[in-house]
Amino acid sequence: MAARRWTGTAGMVAVFLTVLGLSCGKPTAAQEGVAAVPEANKELSVDLGGGVKMEFVLIRPGSFMMGSEKGADDEKPVHNVTITKLFYLGKYEVMQEQWEAVMGANPSSFKGPKNPVENVGWEDCQTFLRKLSERVPGGVFRPPTEAEWEYACRAGTTTEFCYGDDQGGLGEYAWYDGNSEHTTHPVGQKKANAWGLFDMHGNVWEWCSDWFGKYDGNPATDPTGAASGQYRVGRGGSWLYGPEYCRSANRGYNTTKDRIYTNGLRAARTLE
Repeated sequence: MAARRWTGTAGMVAVFLTVLGLSCGKPTAAQEGVAAVPEANKELSVDLGGGVKMEFVLIRPGSFMMGSEKGADDEKPVHNVTITKLFYLGKYEVMQEQWEAVMGANPSSFKGPKNPVENVGWEDCQTFLRKLSERVPGGVFRPPTEAEWEYACRAGTTTEFCYGDDQGGLGEYAWYDGNSEHTTHPVGQKKANAWGLFDMHGNVWEWCSDWFGKYDGNPATDPTGAASGQYRVGRGGSWLYGPEYCRSANRGYNTTKDRIYTNGLRAARTLE
């Protein structure tokens, strides 16, 4: 199966119209010390005013196997990736109240202050993150790289999902087509992965910084994707998609201007 654009299909047009999570499984003994799983994650809270805050989890350096031999062709070959720098990643997908606090408007189709923002293109997200960086000193806000995203989603695991391989357990961790009732849901209602990140599977697709391209299979350090391209990568699946699209290794893609009610983001922050 080729790479998938994360838009609704013709047959789906009619569809349109904080608690601590449990661990998603332990890394194997071989992974311990390699994936650098922290015992307790350091968190950062950013105050946007009016009672609106953004919470971030510190992601520590480590190595992991990126991709899946069981997945689509664009997920292969599985290859070793090393992340060398600390970075913060949003504990939750960017919420509508957070987007509105920075941008002054809410473009989402499924309104709800704690629901993830959607109907935002990659370029819209760049504007949001630039304004956020100007507003909050101490580091640059940006989309995560595709490698950072998968590393954080896996949280030390090598399975298809952060909790294991069984699709039957996905409903405990994600809003997807089997339980979403054709809408997004407030963030943080499902279980977190082992590193304290919520909704990495499902709810909305999350823009990454990379241009979409094929893996060359070579070991990589802090990869940033193709040098250029037509599409940007999206990760995580959404409320409209089945379990196979919500896997840790699954890759979606869209043009930078596409604004769709399945597309959102999770912010990363580079430390100064």
